[in-house]
Amino acid sequence: MIAIIDYGAGNLKNVKHALDLLELDSYITDNPDDLVEAKGMILPGVGAFGHAMNELREKGFDHKIVEEVALGKPLLGICLGMQLLFDRSYEHGEHTGLGLIPGEIVEFKPDLKVPHMGWNELEIANHYRKHPMTRSIQDRDYVYFVHSFFAKPKEAKDILFSTDYGQMFTSAVMREQIIGMQFHPEKSSKVGMQLLKNFGEMVTREYISSN
Repeated sequence: MIAIIDYGAGNLKNVKHALDLLELDSYITDNPDDLVEAKGMILPGVGAFGHAMNELREKGFDHKIVEEVALGKPLLGICLGMQLLFDRSYEHGEHTGLGLIPGEIVEFKPDLKVPHMGWNELEIANHYRKHPMTRSIQDRDYVYFVHSFFAKPKEAKDILFSTDYGQMFTSAVMREQIIGMQFHPEKSSKVGMQLLKNFGEMVTREYISSN
């Protein structure tokens, strides 16, 4: 069972619908205690970093997410949810994130139109080409983006996918069982559905290996 975290800043219904189509058991919850029983977690998100972190803290999700990840539970952050995984963001000031992946969230170059919106290509990091998370994914596969800031990981080993938008930027990250996707897999047709399927299989593997 995958918990979709409802903290007032996420695109919940589309994510739930995509998981339903894949026949992945999931539920939407606004109660941090519900994460204990989940086998995996999804942190969606739209809007501004600072506001989203405040909502997570007020609802008690920030510490609970970190606790469950420390126990080995798979976590997928989507769009703003991916950015929240990092140490800090410079969107409208400086804000502290969940600190699960070293790095920061920064602006695109001033000459680029923002938001970066629409379909763009993925390039798989060499160290993840044979990983189960990239199964059936190819270089130049298209996914759907809507964002004005992007993640800058401190360590190259955490980069899962990169994308070119006037500059190369990190479009997905992975650190052990923690994954972040800047794009919206639930809006990215067959490629996005395959990535969600791969995550679902990771959740199943992690659950089996821990029992």
